[in-house]
This record gives sequence, C-alpha cells and structure tokens, in this order.
Amino acid sequence: MGTAIGSDATLASPTPSLEPVLRRRRPPRGARLRKSLLPYALITPASAAIFGVLAFPMGMLIWLSLQHYGLRQLINHQGDWVGLQNYATLLTQPLFQHVVEVTLLFTFANVGLTLLFSTLIALLLLQVSAPIRVLLGSGLVMVWATPVIVAVDIWQWMFDFEFGVINYLLTALHVGNFIHHNWFENPLQGFGVITVVVVWGAIPFVAITLFAALTQVPADVIEAAEVDGANPWQVFWQVTAPMLRPIFLIVISLSTIWDFQVFQQIYVLLNTRPSQDYYTIAIYSYRESFGVTQYGLGAGIAVVMVLVLVVVTFFYVRQTLQSAELA
Repeated sequence: MGTAIGSDATLASPTPSLEPVLRRRRPPRGARLRKSLLPYALITPASAAIFGVLAFPMGMLIWLSLQHYGLRQLINHQGDWVGLQNYATLLTQPLFQHVVEVTLLFTFANVGLTLLFSTLIALLLLQVSAPIRVLLGSGLVMVWATPVIVAVDIWQWMFDFEFGVINYLLTALHVGNFIHHNWFENPLQGFGVITVVVVWGAIPFVAITLFAALTQVPADVIEAAEVDGANPWQVFWQVTAPMLRPIFLIVISLSTIWDFQVFQQIYVLLNTRPSQDYYTIAIYSYRESFGVTQYGLGAGIAVVMVLVLVVVTFFYVRQTLQSAELA
C-alpha cells in the first residue's frame, strides 16, 4: 500500500521545464540583429558603387527627356522645359510603335536562337572527348574575345554585294543565282543576316555557361532516369532542364538585355546609314539624338528602352528568386 502511494507521488511530480535551457541557448537580441543585417552590410559597398555610377547619368537622361533640346539649345546650354511632351509625341508616332514591335520581335528571335544553339553546343561538349572539347572550347573563347567591330566588318565582307564570299559559295553550290545579290535590299533578309551576326557573337558565353552548369548535374540522377527507360530527350527535358532552370533564367535575362539594345551590328553592316526599315529602338534613339539633333526626344526614347528592359528583366529576376527558394 505504501509502495503504491509512493509511486503515485512520483508520477504526480511536475516535469522540469525546458524554458530556462532554451533561454540560455537563444542568442542575444543584439547578435540576432547583427546576423539579420549582415547580408545588407555585405552588399552595401557594391550597391553604393553601382548607384554612384548609374544615378547621375540616368538622372541627366530623364532630365534631358523632359526638355526640348535641339541644336540651338545645345549651343546656348539651356533647354526649353516641355514636361512629358516628348513622351506624348513618341506615343502618337506610328514610326515609334513600329520600332518597338520590330525590336521586340528581333530580340525574341535572337534570344531564342541563341539559347537553342548554345544548349546544343553545351550538350555536344558534354559528349565529346577531352581533346575535342578543348578544341571546341578554344574556338568559342576566340569568338568571344573578338572585338565586335572587327567581327562585324568580317561578316560585312562575307555578305558584300559584289565581293561577298557567301554569294560566291551559294552560287557555286547551285542554290541559286546570288551574283551581286544585295542581302539588305529586303528587310527580312537583312534582319536575317543581322540575326546571324548577333547570335554568332552571343553563343560562346551562353554555351560555356550552360556547359559548366551541365557538368554539375549529378550523374546518378541521369543514370536512374535512363534505367527507368527514359530516352535522351526525356532525360534532358524532365530531369536536366528543371535542374538548370536558374541558369537558363540568368542567360535569358542577360541575352534579352544585350539583344534589345543591339546597335553596332546594325549600324556597321548597313554602312552607318540604316533606313527606317532597320530601325530598332537603339538605332532610332541615336538617329533622333545625333541624326536630326533632337536630343530631348532621343533621351525620351532611351528612357523608354530602359523601362522596357526593367519590366522584362524583373520577370526573370523574380522567377530566379522563386527557383532559389524552391531549391
């Protein structure tokens, strides 16, 4: 009887609280605050440098876009304030609307083709032997290291109206009569040539980046998919591509920024005299600013270009952050 009472008393005794132990293990409030602020402190120097470099030019560009600033105003160093009149003029211009449409289609085509061929080249680099991989990689790096103007001059000679090697080869291969064929007489053919030049110059960076990402895909995951009966296309589309989604988003974002503001390739290929059929938003901004000395209107076009890039890249950055959170 006494033993039973003792057992009940033991069971009824209160369980020791873990709160003092947890309180002792919890870091002080100051340490937690420093830990939460550490990432912001680390990015502050880089953010300050970027802001210092970009803030003044961007501010001047916006300020100039709110003025009528022609040749007379340039000589007098004083523009005429017009507020949002330049933007209203752009929105009512059929030419500007056409330029924006052409630029978006041109960017979409270039980014898509760059991503397609770069992915195929990256997959090829993954399959070939080491010596061939070094040879192909060296070729990509040489293309990447070639200055843009030098590369465009070479392509201009290749597609030249009279002495172009492309016309000679196509005629020699009996594809058709391309003697004295002017590729830039038809805007569709002309933009095709420009797309070849732009994609050729963009492939090395994207292909090398994707190849580096492919080497980090776990081999056991690929082998497991193959054992389950997946063909190479299914392995890439359902296993490899989802793992590389953040990398794809990064290269798409960068390619969009680069291709949306293409200038040198069009300007040099067309001998610095592009017609309205070849106006992209960068060419149109340059023409309004330095061709007809409407610097305020040209600045407004440049501001619109920046805003479009911000909207487009915001989507990619948001998707990248969501992919990182899921990972």
